[in-house]
Amino acid sequence: MLNIVLFEPEIPGNTGNIMRTCVATHTHLHLIKPLGFSLDDSYIKRSGVNYIKDCEYTVYENIEDFYSKNDGTFYYLTRYGHKPHTSFDYSNKNENIYFFFGKESTGIPPKLLKLHIDKCMRIPMTDKVRALNLSNSVAIVLYEALRQQDYLDLLREEPHKSKNFIEESED
Repeated sequence: MLNIVLFEPEIPGNTGNIMRTCVATHTHLHLIKPLGFSLDDSYIKRSGVNYIKDCEYTVYENIEDFYSKNDGTFYYLTRYGHKPHTSFDYSNKNENIYFFFGKESTGIPPKLLKLHIDKCMRIPMTDKVRALNLSNSVAIVLYEALRQQDYLDLLREEPHKSKNFIEESED
């Protein structure tokens, strides 16, 4: 099972977008407090459109609460990582895999990263930007894991249109 962990997220729009991505991929979302917003916030609902009600998520009081309730393989996305996100093997469909992402302003604290340095990763990019947007980063890493798992049971075709929709289109 694939999981996204947001450590103290601050921006409701990012979390809303991530919730939508989690619904689209059958991924469980874990939110570690403090949150920079209320989950009832209209900004969350706007970003997640109408999919928020379908998002499976759990909120934790702190990082210790999270670790006490979850077991599996933990990966940490950080701009200080030494390995690209594509260098890890996520192909075991029976493994509980957790991808940690830090708060938008400061990321994951170095004291936490030090404990898991062998599982720290980064998305390769130029030296012109410090980091990518949080919701974009989640999508990049999550879809790499899904690719390695052959996209599990995700639909490969639009379910509400004919299989030959494009070919049959008169436009």
